[in-house]
Amino acid sequence: MRRTTALVTTVAAAATAWTLSAGPALAYPPTPPSASTAATQLASLTVKTEGSSDGYSRDKFPHWINQSGTCDTREEVLKRDGSGVTVDSSCQPTAGRWYSVYDSTWVNDSSDVDIDHIVPLSEAWKSGASAWTTAKRQEFANNLTISQLIAVTASSNRSKGDKDPSEWKPPNASVHCIYAREWIWVKYTYKLSLQSAEKTALTQMLGTC
Repeated sequence: MRRTTALVTTVAAAATAWTLSAGPALAYPPTPPSASTAATQLASLTVKTEGSSDGYSRDKFPHWINQSGTCDTREEVLKRDGSGVTVDSSCQPTAGRWYSVYDSTWVNDSSDVDIDHIVPLSEAWKSGASAWTTAKRQEFANNLTISQLIAVTASSNRSKGDKDPSEWKPPNASVHCIYAREWIWVKYTYKLSLQSAEKTALTQMLGTC
């Protein structure tokens, strides 16, 4: 019993040390491949001039769909990415805090949180999704199995808009490595193309890893 107690104490102390030294110890989207794997994936993607936005509409990427019980995709991300989140019978958050890694900001009200698509829907459309079925676009817009969705401040999400990494990077430079790996993972998973400037920016961000 003493040995077990000592082990629990040691683990708790280690967790506390990690929280203090590495910042908020919070849930995050699924961990993307390593930087070396991301570089290999990036090299395999087709580089071409970005397609047209003609015909694009967010409605062509149906979201947020039901994921579990009464929870839709947005609500599942709020539960996953938040700290101390509680929800009501409709899966609406009744308490919680969210740390936006894009701009190193805590948010205490879920109405001030946006769920960002790492690769924006418009960007996907211009990179190949215009040729997809509606069912595939729905999967893309609600995919929780890869690092495509993340809870961030509404202000940072709206600053990003539909920009790719050559036009916008998170103000918090410490997440440039993982942001690039996430972006590449999504594009690789869905075989989306990228522009030359986008590839250059991603390569530079991987260099911070």
